[in-house]
Amino acid sequence: MASKLSFLGLLAATTTSIVSAGPCDIYASGGTPCIAAHSTTRALYSSFSGSLYQVKRGSDNTTLNIGPLSAGGVANAGAQDSFCASTTCLITIIYDQSGRNNHLTQAPGGAFRGPEANGYDNLASAIGAPVTLNGQKAYGVFVSPGTGYRNNAVSGSAKGDQAEGMYAVLDGTHYNGGCCFDYGNAETSSTDTGNGHMEAIYFGDNTVWGSGSGSGPWLMADLENGLFSGANPKNNPADPSISARFFTAAVKGTANLWALRGADATSTGGSLTTYYSGARPSVSGYNPMSKEGAIILGIGGDNSIGAQGTFYEGVMTTGYPSDATENAVQANIAAARYAVTSLVSGPALSIGSKVSLRATTSCCTTRYIAHSGGTVNTQVVTSSSAAALRQQATWTVRAGLGYSGCVSFESVDTPGSFIRHYNFDLQVAANDGSKQFREDATFCPQTGLGSAGGGSSFRAWGYPTRYIRHYNNLGEIASNGGVHVFDSPSLFNDDVTFVVGAGFA
Repeated sequence: MASKLSFLGLLAATTTSIVSAGPCDIYASGGTPCIAAHSTTRALYSSFSGSLYQVKRGSDNTTLNIGPLSAGGVANAGAQDSFCASTTCLITIIYDQSGRNNHLTQAPGGAFRGPEANGYDNLASAIGAPVTLNGQKAYGVFVSPGTGYRNNAVSGSAKGDQAEGMYAVLDGTHYNGGCCFDYGNAETSSTDTGNGHMEAIYFGDNTVWGSGSGSGPWLMADLENGLFSGANPKNNPADPSISARFFTAAVKGTANLWALRGADATSTGGSLTTYYSGARPSVSGYNPMSKEGAIILGIGGDNSIGAQGTFYEGVMTTGYPSDATENAVQANIAAARYAVTSLVSGPALSIGSKVSLRATTSCCTTRYIAHSGGTVNTQVVTSSSAAALRQQATWTVRAGLGYSGCVSFESVDTPGSFIRHYNFDLQVAANDGSKQFREDATFCPQTGLGSAGGGSSFRAWGYPTRYIRHYNNLGEIASNGGVHVFDSPSLFNDDVTFVVGAGFA
């Protein structure tokens, strides 16, 4: 009863309506103010009206800061959509709303070199994670392997064994077993400096260091050289597998005490559930902690870059937040009413239909996406071509194997085989039923980036900065600029635009 009364008392003290206060207002009223507040979807203070994030477009490399529609409100997705129309856009900065300038920018390489030519990590697509909050469109941060953000010179973050708290709202269905999809406190050197030098939220199904119940994914704490679900570094059966589409993850720690808490971010009927609360791990280095105070998103403390996940909002606090404070924050998150929205735009593709995909670049308007064995290429095809070629250039549209809101292309002449990407090359391969295959064979149609009226472009679901592209008559998934020769920005928009027509077979 005391816990319930303190929760209600905190709400009364902070605001007469949950919606009228932001998460950081609630933390401040609880005596544990935010030292960093990051979100591309909404303001996290009721009075905040500054920039939430910055985007850079591929057509001319100019940038635009995106703020909320009104103080304390949802991000102005319409401004982004207008700015990024007919080109690609990347999220270059995720601004800190706390006033401490603890902004997140492109992570530099550390112990693991980033995939960019200069060793930095990739930036996220600005359109990879559309959602709505109370019916208003916004965009999250879709992290593919190789993508990461960081700040190694943070003001006010916990160091050593100082107390801190943090939460993040994540996509509970977007994860993998790579190391490590984190948000939180990490090394300032971008290298592994030993046990206890991190304290971050981890989300995924990696089982190398620890696990929870079921097959995952799980919320765990990345404390460096270990993902911990509880006191036992191997398994905590009270740490559940997560299935919620939107998930609130919370980690907090102080001297020889830490906790994992979580909940469905859309649940209006409850508070966070405590998965673990107790002593630090007994392994050397974790008690006391040696936190360094950097902030990471999407990567490990040593810049390990194998993970994927989606981030919508999150904060870090000074001090150890009470359960009541965190429950009030969860109520605020639920009141924001996160919901899914379509990843698809442009001309509709009918599931089950047989289609052809014609190139629109001026050199190649008689060429179609086809395959020769397992290699995806473009070939000149007409209605009088040999029957085998006409079949090789015809694809059956299926609901996306990895995400049903997008599409997959099944080979007509090799039923059960689909276009997928592998090391960014396109191939036709048999569906092996794996999560990796399903995701690699899923593409999200959008209005064509090129000049062809009625054309479509197809983003790779798992790498939304990359599109199906023909380059030297071969099929790739390419970004608008990058380290591969097929990432050349020259003719990019036309090369990734195809006219969808009736199938040849």
